[in-house]
Amino acid sequence: MSRLIAIVGRPNVGKSTLFNRLTQTRSAIVDDTAGTTRDRQYGKVDWCGQEFSIVDTGGWVVNSDDIFEEEINKQVQIAIEEADVILFVVDSTTGVTDLDDHVASILRRSKKPVILVANKEDVGNARYNIPEFYSLGLGDPFEVSSANGTGTGDLLDEIVKDMPERDDHDDETEADVPKFAIVGRPNAGKSSLINAFIGEERHIVTDIAGTTRDSIYHRYNKFGFDFYLVDTAGIRKKQKVNEDIEYYSVIRSIRAIEASDVCILMIDATRGIEAQDGNIFGLIQRNKKGLVVCVNKWDIAEDKSLEAQKRFEAAIRGKFAPFTDFPIIFTSAVTKQRIYKVLETAIEVYKNRKRVIPTSQLNTYMLEQISITPPPSNKGKFVKIKYVTMLKEAVIPTFVFFCNLPQWVKEPYRRFLENKIREHWDFHGTPIAIFMRDKS
Repeated sequence: MSRLIAIVGRPNVGKSTLFNRLTQTRSAIVDDTAGTTRDRQYGKVDWCGQEFSIVDTGGWVVNSDDIFEEEINKQVQIAIEEADVILFVVDSTTGVTDLDDHVASILRRSKKPVILVANKEDVGNARYNIPEFYSLGLGDPFEVSSANGTGTGDLLDEIVKDMPERDDHDDETEADVPKFAIVGRPNAGKSSLINAFIGEERHIVTDIAGTTRDSIYHRYNKFGFDFYLVDTAGIRKKQKVNEDIEYYSVIRSIRAIEASDVCILMIDATRGIEAQDGNIFGLIQRNKKGLVVCVNKWDIAEDKSLEAQKRFEAAIRGKFAPFTDFPIIFTSAVTKQRIYKVLETAIEVYKNRKRVIPTSQLNTYMLEQISITPPPSNKGKFVKIKYVTMLKEAVIPTFVFFCNLPQWVKEPYRRFLENKIREHWDFHGTPIAIFMRDKS
């Protein structure tokens, strides 16, 4: 399971710019105005073959200085509670501030690895202020410039080096038993659905703790079902920290998604599709997990007609495009309407994720489709796909097409190949990967 890194620090020190640099995205909005980051950003980083999740803590600016300090305290406490490694970002242009001291004092008392990041070292004479940061008592500061990337390679080396080793408990669950995670934004009905599944405590036959306290699996064997329910906030006792609900749900979603095979994404029918739903869907996609979308509270939706259901379904697929081949189920966790259909569908998605197509069948069908619709020529060069096979031990269904000019096969044609595979074989609910390899 990949590890979780949290970026903490006072406003306007460059946390979002660092997040964008490390994830190689522009997900986080960057502005000189303190407090620009209100929604928490999270992404994946792959460095030297090691992958980890990263969270940019934001939304700290409010009107009162007293409340401001309280908000910082809450988010730093949550980062300490949930993250494996903490990046404490400070501003080299200003030197140490009272707020830096406040955060550092909390981090020093924690038992988590903390990496001190002195950002903006390229601005003016900022690097002459860096020795001040030794007073924080958090070791050598890493001098970086998030804006131009200076020093970020060394920082990533340090992050990978300090990651906790994988614990043997990670493998205590049975490999052939599905692992389901129920995720979604706060108040979407996750706890109600979990409670409806579990019913009485005696139906949970095993609790297995993984590497962190978050990776806890509950074995469910009732009504002919047998799977692990990945621990979520709905099952675990509340933490002692005073949680920021939205931030806590983001971190918990990351943990649950990474530990699962199939994610059941809860959407509140009374509120529609919101940005956070799209963010969590993106997390599921980046982690290459199976997906079942569960539109909950359908029993209290204003319009429960078939037409309304079709409109809602179309809106979900439109929001989550281009990946649209996943099941959508309209449920009520309170009345238990169609909740067992959710489990049946999740198991089907898990089986689709494990499906293996014989090479002979794959070539017979796909080569015929390719001959009907060959790849477009590029600068007078024609791509000839000669052979296709499926990798047997891949995390998700993965297809390798061998051809003479793999570099000329562009994304639209890859989507064409994926659509043809999905039309002929059932990979409903699971992402698939398409790779082109050279075979002249």
